[in-house]
Amino acid sequence: MTVTATSVGESDPMPPQTAPPARGRRLVRLLPAAAAALSGLLLYVSFPPRTLWWLAVPAFAVFGWVLRGRSWKAALGLGYLFGLGFLLPLLVWTGVEVGPGPWIALVVIEAVFVALVGAGVAAVSKLPGWPVWAAALWIAGEAARARVPFSGFPWGKVAFGQADGVFLPLAALGGTPVLGFAVVLCGFGLYEIVRLSLRARRTGTVRRAAAVVGVLSVVVPLVAAFAARSLVDDKAEAGTVTVAVIQGNVPRLGLDFNSQRRAVLDYHARETERLAADVAAGKAEQPDIVLWPENSSDIDPFTNPDARAVIDRAAKAIDAPVSVGGVVDRDGELLNEQILWDPAKGPVDTYDKRQIQPFGEYLPLRPLVGAVNENWTSMVRQDFSRGGEPGVFTMNGAGVGLVTCYEAAFDWAVRDTVTAGAQLISVPSNNATFGRSEMTYQQLAMSRVRAVEHSRAVTVPVTSGVSAIIMPDGEITQRTGMFVADSLVGEVPLRTSQTPATRLGILPEIALVLVAAGGLGWAVAAGVRGRRAGDMR
Repeated sequence: MTVTATSVGESDPMPPQTAPPARGRRLVRLLPAAAAALSGLLLYVSFPPRTLWWLAVPAFAVFGWVLRGRSWKAALGLGYLFGLGFLLPLLVWTGVEVGPGPWIALVVIEAVFVALVGAGVAAVSKLPGWPVWAAALWIAGEAARARVPFSGFPWGKVAFGQADGVFLPLAALGGTPVLGFAVVLCGFGLYEIVRLSLRARRTGTVRRAAAVVGVLSVVVPLVAAFAARSLVDDKAEAGTVTVAVIQGNVPRLGLDFNSQRRAVLDYHARETERLAADVAAGKAEQPDIVLWPENSSDIDPFTNPDARAVIDRAAKAIDAPVSVGGVVDRDGELLNEQILWDPAKGPVDTYDKRQIQPFGEYLPLRPLVGAVNENWTSMVRQDFSRGGEPGVFTMNGAGVGLVTCYEAAFDWAVRDTVTAGAQLISVPSNNATFGRSEMTYQQLAMSRVRAVEHSRAVTVPVTSGVSAIIMPDGEITQRTGMFVADSLVGEVPLRTSQTPATRLGILPEIALVLVAAGGLGWAVAAGVRGRRAGDMR
């Protein structure tokens, strides 16, 4: 009987039972790739205009599960998929007017940094305390992405998705690197807790040291965030100032708004004069300072008397100094300039944008880009030149720091206006070229993070919206809609003290990069020792 049973079992190939496991194995192999892309998408969903900031934590928890224990080659691919899942939808606005080519090219390049971080996270994932090393590696990747290529592109820093979150006060402690590190650490720590819990249920044993690290990786960032709330203060230290933020709107959406430069100037002058009429009628408070957006006068008022007359008339009507965003051709150099316009004296000071936008305000690799698509070179006929000094206008006794649009994404460009004496910050911007995309909300969130980081009120005058007035605690007190003419008038505190983030500057980022390098070096050394031991055996 035994022999018969055995022979029957061996002679029956049972194809219906072996086929499903084969398909299942293929699906299991695809699961990490799908999870990597979907966790990247989850991180995108945590960003504005949504207020789902907390989704960043499970996004990194899943990313940690995907990467732990992988080979560097597999982790490189999985990290790239995470980067695509995150950056493709986040940066879709870059192709609103110029088509998908530049958008796809940008994402393909930026996702390489995420891929390299993925490989690094996989390498350190077997080390004791791996969530710390892994979170530091993410910040190191952001640091690299903020500097290369073409002076960097920091858009999509984890910190910029946390304007509504409980971690936000950490920006005042160590800037965007510490804020981002806390969020990523919490995510990896959450995965470590889940992993160890499942292992304990399966084996009945608990690795206490690893469990402690996992718990601390979640608890410490949360406790630190609540402790850092004491650094957030919106009290006036040097009095207050009444600001007026002017949003004149544009004739039409898209790149073509530029073809009606005089109309854009007239719109902003008209809205300023309308506000002046409301002030005279007692319907609005008299502002101490008036802030116009970037590109509110693309006609050079220094060489065009008609543009000068329009601005001068508006400044006299409102009877306050006005910061005007102009495009100026000076000594053969094209400058994106903020002009301080006194109602009695006219232009008295200027600030030239320092961090100019590649492929928007200047064209790197112009011959190569022209060979690929001549239309792209025609969009940027002449490169803008960079300014060299931080801009702080003295407007009715208040030190107003200028951070023009794209510059708000760069830590250094905001910090040095504060160290140069800014008591409040203005972020004049022009988002008309990006239509009704999420770009303006992402940039508004950056300004909220900067307000807490440096404990300064921040104003955001935008040609077409969303313009806003933000308190030093990151709260928006007033905001406009998009593509409407409007003005905001509000009292904001002037502050002179510096947060730890302002005083420390780049040091927290350097420290985290060194931690990442230390963890990676440890992982490489451990791998070499493991291979040598294997060879000896």
